[in-house]
Amino acid sequence: MGRFTPPVAPTAAPAQNGAAMDQPLFTETARPSRKMFVRDLVLSASIGVHAHEHAAVQRVRINLDLVVDDDSAAKISRPAAGRDDLSRVVDYEAIVNNVRKIVAGGHVNLVETLAERLAESCLADARVALARVRVEKLDVFPDAAAAGVEVERRRC
Repeated sequence: MGRFTPPVAPTAAPAQNGAAMDQPLFTETARPSRKMFVRDLVLSASIGVHAHEHAAVQRVRINLDLVVDDDSAAKISRPAAGRDDLSRVVDYEAIVNNVRKIVAGGHVNLVETLAERLAESCLADARVALARVRVEKLDVFPDAAAAGVEVERRRC
């Protein structure tokens, strides 16, 4: 069950309404892992290249998918329950607090830059093997739900 292998890039365009985040991050390998995620975190950000975007904050929605090394699944065919202790897992509260700090850290011109900074922050925890980060600007176009970018970064 659920072992990490870097995902293969899709050949077709991703489906609408967030389907790209649903592409599997796991396939069979010898590396025990688990998936941690944060969904639909909406924050106010100073972001954008246009003058009006420098003058006011706007809403962004952030989604994170992290592949995390799983110490409880070593040398067994299925994940064990492991110790019921926060220190053995990646703390999603700490991840979200870091995201909030980065978003509040000042103006960013590009959603790509913000997504890359967030991925870098997630990978700062050595247990995170892969970070998929989606940043969407929610109020850019009146006839679209969002516009944004998704990046995927992995530990080398």
